[in-house]
Amino acid sequence: MGNLVTMDDLSNDDIIAVLDDAERLVPVARGEILLPLLQGKVLANMFFENSTRTRMSFETAMKRLGGSVLNFSSVGTSVSKGETLYDTMQMIDGYADVAAIRHPRQGAAQYSADAVRIPILNAGDGAGNHPTQTMLDLFTIRQAHESLDGLNVVLVGDLRYGRTAHSLSHALVRFGASLTLVSPTSLKMPVEIVSDLRSHGADVTETESLNEQITGADVIYMTRIQKERFPDEEEYTKVAGIYKIEATDLVGAKEGMIVMHPLPRVDEIAPSVDSTKFARYFQQAFNGVPTRMSLLCRSLGVKVPKKVK
Repeated sequence: MGNLVTMDDLSNDDIIAVLDDAERLVPVARGEILLPLLQGKVLANMFFENSTRTRMSFETAMKRLGGSVLNFSSVGTSVSKGETLYDTMQMIDGYADVAAIRHPRQGAAQYSADAVRIPILNAGDGAGNHPTQTMLDLFTIRQAHESLDGLNVVLVGDLRYGRTAHSLSHALVRFGASLTLVSPTSLKMPVEIVSDLRSHGADVTETESLNEQITGADVIYMTRIQKERFPDEEEYTKVAGIYKIEATDLVGAKEGMIVMHPLPRVDEIAPSVDSTKFARYFQQAFNGVPTRMSLLCRSLGVKVPKKVK
């Protein structure tokens, strides 16, 4: 069964194999080559929470590979009538060959994987995990640096609620990255995650200051402060807009440094950064297509040809 619920479902060798396949699928993702590897297969996009890039890139990935997509949202479906997640997933089990699920409740993806026979790809579960985002992030980092090994990565912003940062930090540590965690005290990475990272031999630094980290970074990974995850709006107001990168802040950055963001951005990255050589966030968003193509093929047991033409 090709589930991807957390990054623990992939070994380091699996990660590299998925990224290698994704690299070969880039021209297919762009629509330059027709490769209907998943013709006749159906993806169910199960989105119980808002999404733009994740939902659309899954749909694009499936369609570029010749498959079809059922788009589900909790608005206008029987969820609004009180249908349970279990019952909804049982129904989808009969309609689709694979499902991507985003849900506000942490653990919902694992629950769904346990409930059905088709493979489940976790497209984000609450403040838990977002492994397909992590894979496209790793793809983007490897594209820029040609390797994942031993990089200095600075993660900035909402590290308490940010599932993207949680999944990515675990994956990077497996490849020997040094992590600098930049956040206000109220949004620090959960203690148990930091302890886990260090127990795996990670070099982890925690700080509230961003500017002094820029010159030594290979990757600066910005995240937005997620208003929707805050139980108290007053707490959100205290930290909103706390970190912002302008083009002028990057003057002393390393030649090959890249600025990433899972998007949407609010005001963490000024538009002035968009035209610099450091900006990778829009490329990163596109990279969701070849990466999710590769993951869909893996989950369905379909091999990507060694030569795509």
